[in-house]
Amino acid sequence: MKNMKLIQEQNKIIGYLQETFVSTGEFAHFTGRFFKELFRPPYFPREFIKQSFQTGYKSLPLVALTSFIIGLVMTLQSRPSLVEFGAESLLPGMISNSIIKEIGPVITALLCAGKIGSGIGAELGSMRVTEQIDALEVSAINPYKYLVVTWVLATTLMVPLLIIFTDMIGLYGSYIAMNIHTDIGLQRFYTEAMMHINFFDVIPAFIKSFFFGFFIGIIGCYKGYNAKGGTESVGRAANSAVVSASLAVFVLDMIAVQITDLL
Repeated sequence: MKNMKLIQEQNKIIGYLQETFVSTGEFAHFTGRFFKELFRPPYFPREFIKQSFQTGYKSLPLVALTSFIIGLVMTLQSRPSLVEFGAESLLPGMISNSIIKEIGPVITALLCAGKIGSGIGAELGSMRVTEQIDALEVSAINPYKYLVVTWVLATTLMVPLLIIFTDMIGLYGSYIAMNIHTDIGLQRFYTEAMMHINFFDVIPAFIKSFFFGFFIGIIGCYKGYNAKGGTESVGRAANSAVVSASLAVFVLDMIAVQITDLL
C-alpha cells in the first residue's frame, strides 16, 4: 500500500511537471508569434487606439487615487522618525526616491495586472467560448493580429505612461501631507524632491515599466485566447491572468533590481 501511494504521488508530481513544461512551451510559442506578427501587414490602428483608450484613460482614476493615498500615507508615517533625528528636510528626497524608483512602478503594474490583465483575459476568453475568434478566422481576419497584437502594444505603451502619472500624483500627495505640519511651497517641495534623483535612477525604472506592460498584456491575452471549456473557463482565464501577471511583475522587478545593482 505504501508503495502504491508513493507511486501515485510520484505520478502526480511528474504529471504536474509535464503540464508546467508544456504550458511554458506554449506560452513561449505564443510570445514568439507576437514578434513574428508585429511587423506583418495588415495593421489595425483603429483597434490599437481603442485598446489604448481602454487600457490607459479608463485606468487613470484608479491609478490616481491609489498613488495619491500612497504618497500621503508614506509621508505621514515617515515624518515622525525623521523629525526625531532632526532630518525632516530629507523627507521630500526620501519619498521621491521610494516612489520613482520602486513603489510607483510596482504598485501601478500590480493595479494594471488586476484591472487590465483580468479584463483582457475575460474578454478574449468570452470571445473564444462564444466562437467569435473562430468567426474572425472565417472572415479572413487574423484574430491573433487583430486582438493580441493590438492589446499587447497598447499595454506596453500605456503602462509606462500610467507609471509616470503615478509618480507625479504620488509626490503631490506627499506635498499635501507635508503641508499638514509645515508650510512649504509646491515649487520648493518638487525642487527638494528632484535634488535627490538623478538620470540613472529614473531610466531603469522607466525601462522596466515597458516590460511590466508587455507581460501584463501578453499573459492576459494568452490566458484568454487559449481558454477552453464552457463559460466557467472565462472566470478561470481572468483569475489566472491576474495571478500570473502579478507574479511576473515581482519576478521582473527582482531581475531589474539585480541588473541595476550590478551596473
